[in-house]
Amino acid sequence: MKKTLAFIVCVMMVLSLVACTQTAAPAEPAAPAAEPVPASPAAEPAAAEPSEEEAMIAAAQAEGTLVVYGSCEEEYLAAACQGFEKLYGIKVEYQRLSTGEVQAKIEEENGNPSADVWFGGTTDPYNVCASEGLLEAYEAKNASHLLSSMYRHTDGYWYGIYKGILGFMVNTDELTRMNLPIPADWDDLLDPQYKGLVWLSNYNTAGTAKLVINTMIQKKGHDAGIQYLVDLDKNIEVYTKSGSGPSKNVGTGECVIGIGFLHDGITQIVDNGYENIQLVIPSSGTSFEIGATAIFKGCAHPNAAKLWIEYALSPDCVGIADDNGSYQFLVLDNVEQPSQAADFGLDPENVMEYDFEDATKNITTYVEEVMNALGGGDDRFKTE
Repeated sequence: MKKTLAFIVCVMMVLSLVACTQTAAPAEPAAPAAEPVPASPAAEPAAAEPSEEEAMIAAAQAEGTLVVYGSCEEEYLAAACQGFEKLYGIKVEYQRLSTGEVQAKIEEENGNPSADVWFGGTTDPYNVCASEGLLEAYEAKNASHLLSSMYRHTDGYWYGIYKGILGFMVNTDELTRMNLPIPADWDDLLDPQYKGLVWLSNYNTAGTAKLVINTMIQKKGHDAGIQYLVDLDKNIEVYTKSGSGPSKNVGTGECVIGIGFLHDGITQIVDNGYENIQLVIPSSGTSFEIGATAIFKGCAHPNAAKLWIEYALSPDCVGIADDNGSYQFLVLDNVEQPSQAADFGLDPENVMEYDFEDATKNITTYVEEVMNALGGGDDRFKTE
């Protein structure tokens, strides 16, 4: 019994020792801490998209050149072109031509124009070219500054930049010497006492003369208007190539009575010192021109041409007119009017209601009718 008990005790002691010497299985090592993900560097801000104006300027500069046909006076034409070149760094080539000459040239070139834009001159020839598909429509942003919708083509084929009043310029020294009165109205010009004293521009070459045709037809009716021009022809000494031709010869006395735009007379008085010139606004009423600018369809530099239109409808362009011998009324709301026109008593609103639609539709026919009534013309009709 004692042996059995001793055996049991020994066995239990052995089991206890075994249990004490056993160790717990080592724990799985902890997963290493995740490496911190470095923050992505801030993305570079996207370059701002160029504005519409900046894109237009860049496209125009890439073309590098602009060619202008100008029908305003050359001093202003040169200054406007130089201003554009300086402002945008685009080379400008220009040529001064009457509106009739530009029309004839563009018609001959027929969609392959040698110039990009037309600047200045009355809109009658512009409208003919637009109807013939020779001008490019463009919706100008700066057209929002036009004083009225009448100063633009409905479809954007041209935009007005100034307004000129039609009338007479007379040399008072010569009339006094001849003991002749100053003509006050259109019908006065038919008096035989003025035979050989009146100058007008050529109906074939000058937009000014085309405006005279339209004015007489609209004032007097078709047949009476053409007859008036036939009667007036008896007193005409010269039909100059350009509409400003008569005004340039009044001060010297070579022309005693010139029919044309009165701002051209102001130029002769203010800039050239001819104080013997008097301006006459016909008492029964007169008409007016809208001097315009337009893009030629198919031009070689279309982006530079569009930029020119925006420039022409801005103070950068029209605001320098009176510093360069052009004293027309301006038709934009963000420029100051030249004081000279008002100083000479000109009122831009004191004009007849002019039917531009009739003028546009019929002027080519009217010119043919007048020239036929005059027997086709003679050597008084100058083309040089």
